[in-house]
Amino acid sequence: MSSRLAAYAVCIEDGRVLLAHHRATVWTLPGGGIEHAEDPFDTVVREIAEKTGYNAVVERLLGVDSRVIPAPAARSGIEHQNIGILYQVRITGGQLRPEPNGETPVTAWTPLPDIAGLRRSSLVDVGIALVQTLPATGHVAPVSVGGLIQH
Repeated sequence: MSSRLAAYAVCIEDGRVLLAHHRATVWTLPGGGIEHAEDPFDTVVREIAEKTGYNAVVERLLGVDSRVIPAPAARSGIEHQNIGILYQVRITGGQLRPEPNGETPVTAWTPLPDIAGLRRSSLVDVGIALVQTLPATGHVAPVSVGGLIQH
């Protein structure tokens, strides 16, 4: 089994959520892997800047999403656990742009009602649920995968 620890930003403003379109053709939350000795709090701010061109501040820790992707569905072909630390962030400056030479060729503000029609990572649904419910445990029910919702 492989694993990945990452930090993700949930940024909702004016009824829209900031999404990143991964080169693998799914929409997801801006974020990425935590580097050696890096604080996840710093990771999410760095990743927002890298993926979107925006400067951001963390407003709150929302929760942790832990999911296991079965081997047949995982990119590597072996079972994979993704642990994502989700933060609510606020944009403070910068200009929206794609990630230069990166895995995220498109970033966009997407109206919340339009999310249901997008091919997206389950992480998007988890992040929105965390912002909407703010559970004390930082945990929401697992999101079913299939159709437009991917691992």
